[in-house]
Amino acid sequence: MTQENDVTTWIYVVHLIRPAARTSPTEEESAAIDRHFAHLQQACSAGTVRLAGPATDGAFGIVIFEAEDETVARSFMADDPAVRAGVMTAELHPFHVSIEYLPCR
Repeated sequence: MTQENDVTTWIYVVHLIRPAARTSPTEEESAAIDRHFAHLQQACSAGTVRLAGPATDGAFGIVIFEAEDETVARSFMADDPAVRAGVMTAELHPFHVSIEYLPCR
């Protein structure tokens, strides 16, 4: 785990409940996935999310984010709109960033 100023890095892995939702989502799935993306964009702008995205083969998605502790991390994961809507499942893991690419300025 990465500890900086009492903040820990976490990763949650998401899986679509219905894999076909990747290419042919229902209206409900599409709306939940749109809310999921907007939620992560907002959290990224706020500095909570460091990186997020899906595997291009649709096998899973990841969200790497900062939280004070496991309770806060679990709450953040559970509040993901696609998880709340039952479109995705999620599993939480503590995460350590060993190497991070930062563009030259």
